Amino acid sequence: MNETISILGCGWYGLPLAKALRSQNHLVKGSTTSPGKMAMLRQADIEPFLISFEEDRIAYDPKFFNSKILVICIPPKRSAGGQSGFPDKIQHILNAAENGSIENIIFISSTAVYGDHNKMVTESDEPDPETPSGQAMVQAEQILRHQTTKTTIIRFAGLIGPERDPARFFAGKTNVPNGRAPVNLIHLEDCIGLTISILEQNAFGHIFNAACPDHPSKQDFYAKAAVRSKLEVPTFIDELNQWKTVSTNHIPSLLKYKYKIPNWSDWLRSDKL
Repeated sequence: MNETISILGCGWYGLPLAKALRSQNHLVKGSTTSPGKMAMLRQADIEPFLISFEEDRIAYDPKFFNSKILVICIPPKRSAGGQSGFPDKIQHILNAAENGSIENIIFISSTAVYGDHNKMVTESDEPDPETPSGQAMVQAEQILRHQTTKTTIIRFAGLIGPERDPARFFAGKTNVPNGRAPVNLIHLEDCIGLTISILEQNAFGHIFNAACPDHPSKQDFYAKAAVRSKLEVPTFIDELNQWKTVSTNHIPSLLKYKYKIPNWSDWLRSDKL
């Protein structure tokens, strides 16, 4: 059944998601804060909206929220002010959504809500963030979970894929600490695949940890990534300090989703980003 879906934030993840949904004949509304991107959205057959929920400028067309499903994929800004103001931004978005026809929400969060506490974490673990960004995400999640619309939260691990070559993260660096810590990453293809699976199965009202089930060490993964991209190979301190391994109970039990990229060694041997 084709739905009308609004995607708030057509960036690295939101735009490919919008295009994938259009390929399935869903009606898609997409937002941007940049007037220059309006034509690009229109060319992709996505109905464009210029929207801002910044503290000093809240401006939106109510028609954007006349959809059945809203996907919120706008991360906290890196500045301290942007992070502390993020929960208020989410509240303003919800206030606008309540005046529309939104029935379900997908909110893109982060596995940074867990912090590094030397253990495996699943959706049953309570968030315990260590960073301002993680703390802002937890507060935003709490706001969303306490409102009436059915909300699903996807906690993405580190994002890699086109325009996010992991080889560049540490290329050329020396004595990078915590070399034996496991990596928690997810490829854009699986970000989109998981989201579409949630939509297809009407899996609302849940939390999903979204991380590739393969967790090689940081020193192994990033050294191989640098070799593949022909960049200077970083060196790491062979130690294990603070770490976490992000796992999931809900994806296999509720979605039965199979990762498109389940193994990083195979992916690193391929030529695709």
